[in-house]
Amino acid sequence: MTSITLVTGASRGLGRNTALSIARHGGDVVVTYHSRSDEAQAVVAEIQSLGRKAVALQLDTGNVAAFAAFAERLRAALRDTWSRDTFDHLVNNAGHGDYALIGDTTEAQFDGLVNVHFKGVYFLTQTLLPLIADGGRIVNLSSGLTRTSFPGYAVYAAAKGAVEVLTRYMAKELGARGIAVNTVAPGAIETDFGGGAVRDNPDINKLFAGMTALGRVGVPDDIGPMIASLLSKDNRWVTAQRIEVSGGQGI
Repeated sequence: MTSITLVTGASRGLGRNTALSIARHGGDVVVTYHSRSDEAQAVVAEIQSLGRKAVALQLDTGNVAAFAAFAERLRAALRDTWSRDTFDHLVNNAGHGDYALIGDTTEAQFDGLVNVHFKGVYFLTQTLLPLIADGGRIVNLSSGLTRTSFPGYAVYAAAKGAVEVLTRYMAKELGARGIAVNTVAPGAIETDFGGGAVRDNPDINKLFAGMTALGRVGVPDDIGPMIASLLSKDNRWVTAQRIEVSGGQGI
């Protein structure tokens, strides 16, 4: 039976690349997006061009109150598109960048980052647990910044650190259902994340490249295929792990 993976924040960046990589590996995908329906539908069309099925659903991962309604829309999509009541894999990818030094961080910035990167991951996964098939997989996206420090990223990195701890607890509690749960922690990647700073600012790009063993920053194609591979049966015995995919950043 073909696997179905739900990838949050899949209309752009790493989420988009992950969704397409899963399709190239023979899987079907539920794409979620925050506001850009056109970009999400373009991803759906690309997946369909690869001979796989896909649907796009709107989701604000920072709005816990909306998760129950999202789950109902997901149930309907699974039934209508796949004639199934469950999906197989959840990739908690959605996120945003909002950077400030500790002394300058506002409560609104703090809450925005924590709500999306930690609270949203926790409660979305909780909401969707009845829909995840036994023997499935969960991948939570973290960051290389939980291992190395860089000024201005304190709240973002702390929220990601919380997700890494949460991943181990999920693996422990969901192991009885055969669900494997892992963290993937990318290093600096050229996307529009955080306003495209790594991609568009030559000084920042050079700075992070100089911190990386392989001598460059990453690109989405360094991450999406790795996640798709982690979801495959080849990695069925991998769980409760933090897997950094950073080209050796900050070693």
